[in-house]
Amino acid sequence: MAKILIVDDAEFLRMRISKMLTGEGFEVVEAENGLRALEKYQEIKPDLVLMDVTMPEMDGLTALKSIRATDTQARVIMLTALGQESVVLDAIKSGAKDFIVKPFEQERVLGAIKKILG
Repeated sequence: MAKILIVDDAEFLRMRISKMLTGEGFEVVEAENGLRALEKYQEIKPDLVLMDVTMPEMDGLTALKSIRATDTQARVIMLTALGQESVVLDAIKSGAKDFIVKPFEQERVLGAIKKILG
């Protein structure tokens, strides 16, 4: 099954998404910020990344751009809070495949992942 990297500074959210995805048969790896996401991405080469926009040390947009600079085929879905529409546009221009507004429904997350992974 596909490997998914979950990147969010909120541990409860990583756990919630991880539980949801492992229940669907996905292999999950977690990172707590953009810097760790870059390290994990190089290490495991995930099939897809779910990444929060706002995080300490390195934000999701910077991490997205860095990942896409090393792998133009990287598939990244951005997780964003309400009211961050301008960031979402920048993320899409930078190569994000989709974005999900928090709080989100399980069906929305799974639907986006399945659409992108084919």
